Amino acid sequence: MSKAPPKKAKPSGKSAKKPPAHVKPSPKPAPRKAAEKEKAAPRPAVAAPPTKSAAPKPAGAPASAAASQRPGHSGRPGAPPKKSGRRALAQRRGPDGELLAPGEILLPGGPHTMEEILYLFRGSVAAEHPVPAEGVSEVLAKRPLPDPEGAVRAELTKHATGMEKRFESGTIEAMLPARPPSRGRTFQGVVERAKLRRREIGSFLRGLHLGRQETSHMDSHGEDSLQKLMEWAARLENLVESDEPEQADYAQFHRGLDQLENTTEALIIDVEQTLRRLRDRNRTKMAAE
Repeated sequence: MSKAPPKKAKPSGKSAKKPPAHVKPSPKPAPRKAAEKEKAAPRPAVAAPPTKSAAPKPAGAPASAAASQRPGHSGRPGAPPKKSGRRALAQRRGPDGELLAPGEILLPGGPHTMEEILYLFRGSVAAEHPVPAEGVSEVLAKRPLPDPEGAVRAELTKHATGMEKRFESGTIEAMLPARPPSRGRTFQGVVERAKLRRREIGSFLRGLHLGRQETSHMDSHGEDSLQKLMEWAARLENLVESDEPEQADYAQFHRGLDQLENTTEALIIDVEQTLRRLRDRNRTKMAAE
């Protein structure tokens, strides 16, 4: 019998032939996970610009950081928000551009018409500290007139005394000015009428200011009426400064102003009646002491 040929032994890893020295081994491919990490890593040389949504506001951010995102803010930290120049000038300057004192803001240039003078006297005699003489001096100081014999001062004092008697013992009734008939239903006519009413309200408030009226001494009803009166004055200012609409029913505008004048006159009467009650209480308290 012939013998089977011997089996060839498998070469082991240790005994495997090495490549020649002049042949460099090929680099091993990088693992798949390492390659994915390299792709996911951001490139340091290119930085994407931050977006508003990329930087969420922290819960404890100061109020100034939130204010910097508001419209009209300059964007610089610590910079105050920009204000409307038109509104700022309207609060600090008069119709001719002159700087206004604190009292002038209520009635720029002093009273111009007899209606404004009477509203000024109504406020000055109704204030907690009535000052009818200061009201007369206010009119003469703002409107210097030739008065060699004191005739103008005497006439103004007569009107102030009449307003004082009305407040003390008379009936506090409405005293709406008699408006002349409008020449035309135009936007300019609406503006002029709103300006007149705004100055009449300002005259009454200026009279209270001369008497150093403390609103905290008034009851809640009178204080609320005074607050609403100032709000209506601000709305009239906005109407005066507004632009003319393209299409509008100016007859409707004037009907609205009719209602507004009645409303503001009722508020002025509420303030006068409140101050009369306050004065009566003070007098009763002083008499009891």
